Amino acid sequence: MSEQTRTAWRRFVPWQGRATRVDLALLGAILAVVAVGLALRPLKPFLVASHPVALAFLTGDLVAIGAAAAFARIGEAPLWLVVLAGAAGMVKFDWLTWWTGRRWGEGIIKMFTTSERVLRFAGRATELPPWVLRVAVLVAVLPGVPTAVVYAMAGWAGMRLTVFLLLDFCGALVMTGLIAALGYWSGQRAVDIVLLVDKYASVVSLSMIGIAVLIPLVKRWIRPAESGR
Repeated sequence: MSEQTRTAWRRFVPWQGRATRVDLALLGAILAVVAVGLALRPLKPFLVASHPVALAFLTGDLVAIGAAAAFARIGEAPLWLVVLAGAAGMVKFDWLTWWTGRRWGEGIIKMFTTSERVLRFAGRATELPPWVLRVAVLVAVLPGVPTAVVYAMAGWAGMRLTVFLLLDFCGALVMTGLIAALGYWSGQRAVDIVLLVDKYASVVSLSMIGIAVLIPLVKRWIRPAESGR
């Protein structure tokens, strides 16, 4: 491999210099998590009615947590198990993101985001007071927060793994509790919707797969049209 090729390749990897076995194993683990998530996506409509608690643990999906809580309302599962499974599902692989920040620092953050504002904030990770990062990890599950960037920042800044896992789980527990409360309050109405989705699960899954395939094609079609203008 020529030096020019190596230079070009480094733009697409988070490490500096030659990759070690640990680098490759960590990258492989992250790609495996992404692959499992994509594989589970078309199965969600089938599992949400029959195994909602298991789906909440496997995916950490808020819709699955709400559905499981609705089934808990009609006695299909204990609510505490729904909350625990949902929170565990949300955080089970977050330690990998923390580890990427600890090992690769700014390199992985540049792969997670292209926002200049987020990159500037992340660049100060090692200078921020510890309490700021702790609060950031706590609220990282909120919509609109660049979760992966926050977790990588925590690792880059040297936050201990035990502290990170505790804060991460507490934040996920609060979010899961709120969603579960909404699902539990909805009760039978939410269950009826879930059962309706289950009835047409094949159509829903095929539609999701079709949309996932069409979006990149549409983007490719739009870009040349915009360039022509």
